[in-house]
Parts: sequence; structure tokens; C-alpha cells
Amino acid sequence: MPTPALCSLHVHPVKALGGFSPAEAAVEPWGLAGDRRWALIDATAKVVTQRQHARLALAFAEQLPDGGVRLSAPGLEPLSVAVPEPSVTVPAEIFGTKVEAVPAGAAAGAWFSGYLGEDVRLVHLDDPARRRPIDPDHALPGETVNFADGYPLLVTTVASLDALNALIARGEHPQEGPLPMDRFRPTVVVEGTGAWDEDGWTRIAIGEVAFRVVKPCGRCVVTTTDQHTARRGKEPLRTLARHRLIGKKMVFGQNLIPEHTGTLRVGDPVEILG
Repeated sequence: MPTPALCSLHVHPVKALGGFSPAEAAVEPWGLAGDRRWALIDATAKVVTQRQHARLALAFAEQLPDGGVRLSAPGLEPLSVAVPEPSVTVPAEIFGTKVEAVPAGAAAGAWFSGYLGEDVRLVHLDDPARRRPIDPDHALPGETVNFADGYPLLVTTVASLDALNALIARGEHPQEGPLPMDRFRPTVVVEGTGAWDEDGWTRIAIGEVAFRVVKPCGRCVVTTTDQHTARRGKEPLRTLARHRLIGKKMVFGQNLIPEHTGTLRVGDPVEILG
């Protein structure tokens, strides 16, 4: 078997939107630099994702050098949004936890509200070092996360996707496969492993950065959403429910917490430390 290696990196500046795949990315304590520092909230302050609006898959956020974002979506003129001054914060509720975030200007809210047909606001996580602690059942004191679902990074493997697609091909909805990796919205993708090897990992190093492997990633309806058309199907949840049910969660991929900062580069070797 070849030596495991990092084959791609994925940064999504705005939670739930499309992003980009850089050749290298800095690892910060709360995630990849620039990843999920922005999110949308609705009129009740709850974070809005593709769970509620599949059309967010068709919108994209390009990271600007100053930390701002350039937004694009079908039928809309692109919009550049600067990082707002952190003079005022508003609560953003994500999975039952309230996080203080800085609202962007009214133009960004109007842009997204027009696209989704719902009153929403764009907010920025100005200080991820203190805004959102990670679940203490799986983290050390002081560890924090950006607007990701729960953990700083998510690793998936090419071999496990191939194995999942083989299962889908033999299942009830073979026409929906093979699925691409973007259905799972990982931050790091590893090649050169065996299928489902990541289930047994507890600690890994990618290039110069070591990570704790803390928890399998439970999957939701977002994985059934074609990231290029916003149409939804049955897979992979039907197949995951039959073959990848751990406890009550349908799982694919593993959540990571970095042990220190550094830089990841596509092609970096991946070492299984435990």
C-alpha cells in the first residue's frame, strides 16, 4: 500500500457556501485559516445552512486578502464584503449554543435575503480564540472552534469514499452514485489508506502538524445535496444507515483537533501516530 498523503485541502470562508481548494493552508487552533469564519443567521439568530436552504450550495465565497469575502451566486451580481469592525456583536445560535459574532453591513444581508427569499444576516467570527469552546467531552480546556459544525477540521479518505460508492452501486439507488467527495465538505482529504482505516485512528500527523482524532462525523441531509445543482436524493444516507451506523449516527470521516499550529501542503505525508 502506498504511503498515506494529503491529496486535497478545502476552505469554506462562509459556512454552507462553496469554497476553494488551496495548495497549502495554515492550521490555526480553531481550524484552517479563513475557514468558516462567516455564517448566516435567520431572524431568530439561528445559523442557516444547507439543511434549510439547499441553494446555498450554488453560492460561493472567495477569500479576500484582508479577510473579507467576495460572494457570488446564480442571478446575482457579485458582492465584496469587508471584515466588519467589532464594535457590536449579536448572538448566533449554532446547535443550541449561542456564539457572539459581528454583523456585516446591511448590503450583505440584503444580498443573501434576496437569494434565499428569507430575512437573513451575514455575521463574522471576530475572535475565534474565545468565542466558541469545543464540546468539553471531546476537547481540552481552552480549545475553540470556528463556525464548523463542531470541530476545527474534518478528515475523509479516498479509500473510504470508494468503498461507500461500491456499496451504493449495490444498493437501492445505484443511479445516484458514484458520489464525489464534496458531498461531505471535508477540510482535509487523505489518499493511500485502506477503506475505513480512519475508524481506528486516535492521533495523526499531516506534514508538520499533529492532530487528535476525537470523534466520528455524524452525517445529515447535506450529504444528499448535489453541490453543483442543489438537488437532493437518498444517498449516501440510505447506505450509511445500513453499513455505517455507529450508535445512532450515520458516520463518514473523523473530526480533528490540532495539537499546534503549522502549515499543511497538498502532498504532505500522513503518519498514523495512534
